[in-house]
Amino acid sequence: MKKNIVILATGGTISGNASCETDMLTYKSAVLTVDSLIDSMPYIQNLAHVTGEEIAQIDSCDMNTEIWLKLANRINELLRSDKIDGVVVTHGTDTMEETAYFLNLVIKSEKPVVIVGAMRPANAISADGPMNLYNAVALASSQEASGRGVLVTLNDTINCSREVTKTNTALQDTFKSPDLGYLGYIQDGSSHFYRFPTRKHTTQTEFDITGLSELPQVEIIYSYVNSGLTLINSVVMAGVQGIVYAGLGNGGIPEFIKAELVKCARNGIVITRSSRTGSGIVTRNGAVDDDACGFVSADSLNPQKARVLLMLALTKTQNCTEIQRMFWEY
Repeated sequence: MKKNIVILATGGTISGNASCETDMLTYKSAVLTVDSLIDSMPYIQNLAHVTGEEIAQIDSCDMNTEIWLKLANRINELLRSDKIDGVVVTHGTDTMEETAYFLNLVIKSEKPVVIVGAMRPANAISADGPMNLYNAVALASSQEASGRGVLVTLNDTINCSREVTKTNTALQDTFKSPDLGYLGYIQDGSSHFYRFPTRKHTTQTEFDITGLSELPQVEIIYSYVNSGLTLINSVVMAGVQGIVYAGLGNGGIPEFIKAELVKCARNGIVITRSSRTGSGIVTRNGAVDDDACGFVSADSLNPQKARVLLMLALTKTQNCTEIQRMFWEY
């Protein structure tokens, strides 16, 4: 029996067109409709009964939390139906990892949800989108993908949405999981898994977006030599509820900036320490005495994913002890 898979389209390079077949850089994203993508790949129906819906038609640089909530609510609605076995989301690659991790925390089903994109526009020589989309439908149709959280597939690899990140501006193998590696591979339409995600996800999380129209405001501040207080002062004036500090090395913070962030924490803004390095654990009470400062450690989450979790955590509580628990669990 073929599975029933719905493709939810949000735009991106996978639905882009270039002025000529050799143009890999100055193409127009989000041109093709989801129906045209499906119609251009009749062989995809050999894998499953595939239908499509448009959620958005954007370059993923323009992704926002309003679309996140719309997308997540639609996925949850679809997967509550006994007639739907899995969902594929087409997405631009620039913010794919953030969308994937957000969905990983708020989808309330163990059915497969797979995020997919492309590094080359649809009409380019050796376009990677068709194969990536074929693999995504195959993965969403596989029993092995159930219960593993939201997955990301490009270039024949399977990645955990918590761990995957875009590592190169243009290469097709840009998506990697620097700390822990791939979950598996896809070959000839078959999924081959080698490990499970261990952090809580989907049905195991405490986050419920039902009825939410927006998420708490959280901003990222990046650390560098001779950085100042201008950005911190600006986001505080804007009324943020949380700040993710992309610190140096093991989440290190210059002393005068740390003093300002301590003031922020005492005034109710949740401060989370991540790292600009791109991999590794930010040790609690390591480079900074988090207990004394009232900070939260991001564990191994990069700054953009730490922001996703902090936004959702702030829908539940502003208690730093509870939020730290969430960073250990998710």
